[in-house]
Amino acid sequence: MINSDESWFGQFSKPLIIAGPCSAETEKQMLITAEGIAEIKVDFFRAGIWKPRTKPNSFEGVGAQGLKWLQRVKDDFGLKTATEVATAEHARLALEHDVDLLWIGARTTVNPFQVQEIAEALQDTDKIVMVKNPVNPDLDLWMGAFERMAGQGIKKLAAIHRGFSIYKKIRFRNEPQWQIPLDFKKEFPLIPLICDPSHITGNRNWIDEVAQEAMNFGFDGLMVETHPNPNAAWSDAEQQVTPEQLKNILQNLILRDADDIDKEYQMLLSSLRHQIDEIDRNMLEMLANRMKVAEEIGALKKSHNVALFQPDRWAIIKSLMLKNAYKYGLSQEFIERFLNAVHQESIQVQNKIMEQNQNSL
Repeated sequence: MINSDESWFGQFSKPLIIAGPCSAETEKQMLITAEGIAEIKVDFFRAGIWKPRTKPNSFEGVGAQGLKWLQRVKDDFGLKTATEVATAEHARLALEHDVDLLWIGARTTVNPFQVQEIAEALQDTDKIVMVKNPVNPDLDLWMGAFERMAGQGIKKLAAIHRGFSIYKKIRFRNEPQWQIPLDFKKEFPLIPLICDPSHITGNRNWIDEVAQEAMNFGFDGLMVETHPNPNAAWSDAEQQVTPEQLKNILQNLILRDADDIDKEYQMLLSSLRHQIDEIDRNMLEMLANRMKVAEEIGALKKSHNVALFQPDRWAIIKSLMLKNAYKYGLSQEFIERFLNAVHQESIQVQNKIMEQNQNSL
């Protein structure tokens, strides 16, 4: 059980908004960005001071001098400040420069040793500490990071959902896999949940769409990377928006009030959910029947000494299904993921048939 203090969140209106450049580049860039968002409903000005990059020899942040620029943003524009910390030393420096909100990035969350060291450096702090989900879809690892924070007396906590890495990028930079943050919310219902649509999409053109999805799911806030000239940004240029674009995104958001639920809504929702349950049962029955047919195919291949995987047949199935995806109003990305999962299970079913009595030969 986490002994967190959610009262800090009550001083902000929902949704909580964190905005600012992916990385601090120059003092001038920071001040121009802050000026651009100062009149927008933004609660925290964010900027990456240290930037953990995938490959060396790329821009990895300006370092501690950027913390002084954050202080000037606070002094000149009255904005609360936020930055990422990836080591205990980062955490100590951020506290020394009175950063209001510190977050632990996805690459750091995967390392319990680093998380523990940062938690100890922040022991009993009254600053807000947010933890992004790990790059891999591991709910226990994400929750474990919060338990480490709570173990050091850190009570002002929040979670940031930034999506999960996948090998083959279909549409987004990081797959949302919404069920994981929703499961997190079930485990820790009092911890605010923030969505980072910039890192999910990797593309500014889809930020408004993902931000709205987050609101539909009842998220408590957004973290949006904002830059006065995104195309010239030193890091993650494609996923940053201008202050004006941010303003439009926020103005067009439709907020969902979880408390505004009447009896008619409950009745309609119950009916629709019943339909979903019935369809799910039918799908399971059809999938089970499909696997029975796969067993028969496996037996036939075995009796004729035919190779298990037939790439030509798989290509025909995949092509036909993807063509029909549009007809039924389904995205090709979803159908491809579904087909791959079903095909993998079919291969495993057929392989079991192939291996039967193998040891006795």
